[in-house]
Amino acid sequence: MLRFVLMMYYLSSSTCSELLSRHRRWWIIDSFVIEEGHPGPFPYVLGKINIERQYRVYFDLYGQGVDEEPKGVLSIHKESGTLSVHKAVDYEENTTLKLKFEARKADSSIDTRLGIEITIRDINDNPPRFLRDLYEISIDEEIAQGLHLLTLAAYDRDRRGTPNSTFHYEIKSVSPNTPDTEFFIDDTGTISFKGCLDHAVSEMYTVLVEAKDHGEVVSLSSSTTVIIHIQDGNNHLPSISGQTGTCKVREDETGSSPLQLHVTDIDSPYSLAWRVKYTLQGDTGEHFKIETDPDTNDGILTVVKPFNFEEGAQQELSISVENEVPYFSCTVTERTSSGLWKVDTIKVDDIGHSQTVKVIIEVEDINDPPTFTVAVKEAMIEENTHIGTWIEQIIAVDPDSSRARDFVYTIGHDPAGWVTVDRHTGDITTIMTPDRESVHVVNGVYTVLLHAVDDGEPPLTGTATLNIHVTDQNDNIPQLTLDFLDVCLSDDPTTTTTTTNIEAFDLDDNPFGGPFIFQLLGDVMGKWSLNPSHGYTAGLVKEPGVYSGPHKIDLKISDMQGVFGIYNLSVIICDCTVTLNCRNHQHAATKEWSTMHILNTTDSSYMTDSVLFALLHRRLTSLQETEELDYLPHCYADEGDSDKLSELENITIPDDKSFSDVLTDLGPKFNQLASICKQPHLQN
Repeated sequence: MLRFVLMMYYLSSSTCSELLSRHRRWWIIDSFVIEEGHPGPFPYVLGKINIERQYRVYFDLYGQGVDEEPKGVLSIHKESGTLSVHKAVDYEENTTLKLKFEARKADSSIDTRLGIEITIRDINDNPPRFLRDLYEISIDEEIAQGLHLLTLAAYDRDRRGTPNSTFHYEIKSVSPNTPDTEFFIDDTGTISFKGCLDHAVSEMYTVLVEAKDHGEVVSLSSSTTVIIHIQDGNNHLPSISGQTGTCKVREDETGSSPLQLHVTDIDSPYSLAWRVKYTLQGDTGEHFKIETDPDTNDGILTVVKPFNFEEGAQQELSISVENEVPYFSCTVTERTSSGLWKVDTIKVDDIGHSQTVKVIIEVEDINDPPTFTVAVKEAMIEENTHIGTWIEQIIAVDPDSSRARDFVYTIGHDPAGWVTVDRHTGDITTIMTPDRESVHVVNGVYTVLLHAVDDGEPPLTGTATLNIHVTDQNDNIPQLTLDFLDVCLSDDPTTTTTTTNIEAFDLDDNPFGGPFIFQLLGDVMGKWSLNPSHGYTAGLVKEPGVYSGPHKIDLKISDMQGVFGIYNLSVIICDCTVTLNCRNHQHAATKEWSTMHILNTTDSSYMTDSVLFALLHRRLTSLQETEELDYLPHCYADEGDSDKLSELENITIPDDKSFSDVLTDLGPKFNQLASICKQPHLQN
């Protein structure tokens, strides 16, 4: 029994001076030890505290085990000082009990006070415990022996560093117990194995592991279960067990499957070790692909590129099959008494593990369409050639070596209907006059599609393209882009010229087109001129003195070869500050004049400003053509300039007179208007 020397000092009721005059006393009492888990019976006497006094003292005890947790373990007899234990204690909860002891006099004053520690002696009452009751792992069957599979962890709550808390691991059982596999566990709790794993022998092992302590009186233990699943590896090779299919393909056909290979593999179905892949050799033309059926593992051969019977009637192939994951095998050769066993392993890198089969695929001949010797042919013809002119000859052949057929030539597409083809010879001649400027000629080329049609059932057709290059002739004269022009009056038409562009084009190509030579015909001296007069655009120059109104100009345009055209160019001169488009303005004036005639039949006193403007414009144009004016028209005022506005005399048109009569003789009513129109420096 462990014993402790407890040093006690007493505190009497003496005064401080009396304490100083006394020597200190040491109380030596046997130490107390409680064994954990004591079976009883309770209460039992633990010991007795004796204090030598000439007078009676009374004892009290406080602290752990009394009025603090664990409560109710200890008590002391107030008069005799006997300590009693009332129930068992647990070392794992309290290794010691700390208490305070007091001895009191009859008057309840403290005679002695001291602290006591009672030791709890540990016993082996806790077995080692695993962190989990069940462990479950999955490993590949090709894993090598000696590798760590799983590390277990256990603990013991007994006093650390004692035999009660020291334990070791031990495998108690393995199910099933196979001859080529032995599991073991080391001092750290790591599980491994010796030998070889084989999914076919056992898909799962149940291992019972025990942790047992080294208690001196009694040894305690606990166990856990480890479930080890063995994943199937590729330790069985696939073998080709048969084939189905015709082993025949039609030429020019794709998507068909002439062959299906069947394989057998005893590894776990649908696992990576069971699934296979196929490899083709000898398919130099890349006509086939082979795929694995995911449900049956069959190899399906499919045509992806059409065959030509004339290039070969047979195709010899080599097809090999192997698993998607590498092959592995393990065999125990010797079971040694210590250390790892001796095993013989084979990996896919060591030897080839693919099975190969040779197959012959037959190509069936079918009717092929005629084939032109030249698929795209070029020819040349001059435009405007006579009908019946020979252009070119096309030639087609029948590629079928075993069933050659007759065929005829036809026109597939002739956009303008220019040509015909001899059904038997393939000679192409014109039936219309070619025109290079036709909309069907693109960049000088006229395209015709030609067919060769055989007499098969159904008839098959070959197609060729004939590009006819049409050479140009100078059969088109230069033309005006527009045969009318609008010319704006300058600020001072008496001194300033105005230039307007004239554009021309020619449907013929170089050298039968532009640049052009422009010439003015007729009496244009002092009125019109050209600058420049050479190119694709000429400048029409209005000379000073040519006033507003419509004009007609004869214009000659010649191409580079001297071929020309003469055109009557319509020119309208107007004040562009009033209207941006002279021609639209003239159209509006004519429309208003017509409207005026209609209004005149209903209300002779009504006249719009636009009608009046049309009348004035007509009168002004007439004066310019027949009379000499002593002044030129000019700008009266800008819009919004109210300072210069003047009231005009009212102009009425009697019912018995026409607009023309009134316009010819306005009389004195036009005086105010005349003064407005007259330039300021000419006014009286």
